[in-house]
Amino acid sequence: MTEILQKEAVGMSDVKDELSRIEKRDGELSFRAQRTKEYLNAVKLSSKTKAKELRDAIEKLEIPRLKDTHITKLVDLMPSSDAEIKVILQGYTLTVSNDNVSKIAHIFKDAAPKKKAVKEDEE
Repeated sequence: MTEILQKEAVGMSDVKDELSRIEKRDGELSFRAQRTKEYLNAVKLSSKTKAKELRDAIEKLEIPRLKDTHITKLVDLMPSSDAEIKVILQGYTLTVSNDNVSKIAHIFKDAAPKKKAVKEDEE
């Protein structure tokens, strides 16, 4: 009988690293693990250091009832607006004030890569 010792939210970049480690150890992955790896390769993931920085910044906000699971999901999906954050958090029995949603969105906007402005040639 298997006993669950601890439940912990794991980010997608951590899962990708763990699957790579398992594949090196075992030589191949199971069907489900291989499908998961293919999905993770197709999705753009933030680096572990970037994810840690984002996680720390959100935790510093000390938003009531926002748990590690919620923060992990937000960091994995990297929402870019208040509306996207609200959609992500709808899946949980959690209420976050509009002010706190805006604070979270501001963190992700600051972390997003800056787009270069395109100059139009003047004639």
